[in-house]
Amino acid sequence: MWLEHRYGPQVAICNSPLAHSWLSELCSQECRQPRLNQLMHLLYTHLLSMVIEQEFPVVTIKQQTRMASQHPNHAQITTQVIRHHTRAITVNLARAGTFPSHICYELLNQTLDPSLVRQDHIFAARTANAQHQVTGTDLGAHKIGGDKEGAIVIFPDPMGATGHTLQAALDHYLNHIEGTALKFIAAHLIVTPEYLKRITVTYPQVKIYAYRVDRGLSHPSILAKTPGEDWEQEKGLNDYGYIVPGAGGLGELLNNSPI
Repeated sequence: MWLEHRYGPQVAICNSPLAHSWLSELCSQECRQPRLNQLMHLLYTHLLSMVIEQEFPVVTIKQQTRMASQHPNHAQITTQVIRHHTRAITVNLARAGTFPSHICYELLNQTLDPSLVRQDHIFAARTANAQHQVTGTDLGAHKIGGDKEGAIVIFPDPMGATGHTLQAALDHYLNHIEGTALKFIAAHLIVTPEYLKRITVTYPQVKIYAYRVDRGLSHPSILAKTPGEDWEQEKGLNDYGYIVPGAGGLGELLNNSPI
């Protein structure tokens, strides 16, 4: 289920054939709306389910089932469940992250006490130079509904490409939003080696989940090695900051908006 790699304990790459079936279709040239959103819903429901199981606190409960009326002394189960009283925040990094964040928000509300679940909104745009190379991220308007004290903060952004967007969002939460978060989690469909290097080095407190690490512009000898084994020689970004093989510009595709 989990890909063997050398990127460190912060990084978890899910090697699920079911999820990769959906992701491969999503990345195909033929995939457009409404199928794009359908696949996104499947992928992020699956991904966040794994994140919850791996990262959220659990408690042991004893509970009688419906069979208690017939077997009062034998119809009790003892099991571990996700702690209902857990605070969680999902961050919409508009625009590629808007629909994924909504999917996560719905699943968190179905799993936790809804009064402890919040969705924040940040408008983030790439900045580029005259050669159309990514130089950073411009954080525009944002709507953040309170502090982060004791919360698990999740950033569901489909493409972890350069890392500039997540870096800007993390800096904002760390430096401008009150409270101490329980955890920071980045949830992606695809990441690059360059992204993993930027985030893991700068933010050791962040756990990264993804389905794929794309390093398609690496030399064939590097691709033959275990991912992360020769990390400095791996390359997954083209000159314009797009992932190769990647999925194209998902922000554009999800919103049917090329601009």
